Amino acid sequence: MTQVAEAVEIESAPSPDAAVIWLHGLGADGHDFEPVVPELRLPPQLRVRFVFPHAPVRPVTINMGMPMRAWYDILQMGGSQEDEAGIRASQALLQALIEREKVRGVDPCRIVLAGFSQGGAIVLQTGLRYAERLAGILALSTYLPLAGKLAAERSAANRDLPVFMAHGTHDPMIGIPRARESRAALEILGYPVQWQEYAMAHSVCGEEIADIAAWLLRLLAPGP
Repeated sequence: MTQVAEAVEIESAPSPDAAVIWLHGLGADGHDFEPVVPELRLPPQLRVRFVFPHAPVRPVTINMGMPMRAWYDILQMGGSQEDEAGIRASQALLQALIEREKVRGVDPCRIVLAGFSQGGAIVLQTGLRYAERLAGILALSTYLPLAGKLAAERSAANRDLPVFMAHGTHDPMIGIPRARESRAALEILGYPVQWQEYAMAHSVCGEEIADIAAWLLRLLAPGP
């Protein structure tokens, strides 16, 4: 059984009936996106548990083997070689976090998977393959990992899962052409992708946070 990762948690209201599991990028930790929660300004009637897990500490090849928090190893820039074993191990970690939310009473269709950079790659890897219907995927400044294997491995339950992808036009870490290729690969398979570009580097900006808030509201707003 996969061990559940340690995580920072914030509840927007008592007795949450929805969850956003948000994965950080390389070298950060679960506290990295904690300040975003109040900036989203979600209405109080939207009862959401935000879960910000910490990635395992592992050596990272492109950083001279230095141990740091990483969802998988990065063997070289550009993605021609991928750490498939590491990606799939983190997929199992994220699936365990989804299962924990189910035990806590949150229906999978009320769970959003969110991630930045490496974290975004893992939420795409996991959410598009997860066996039960989810609410959506929020993929920020990232790309589609193991892209050539998705068509064979994708889940029928999430074949038209809403995906919000956002990227900086000046991103030096994951160039926007790579992100656009990932968007195209998802659209070819029929996923409804909301695509946003911002005049920024490998980061998050205020306009993006406002767009994320609006997207979350559409997905998770309670009925009348």
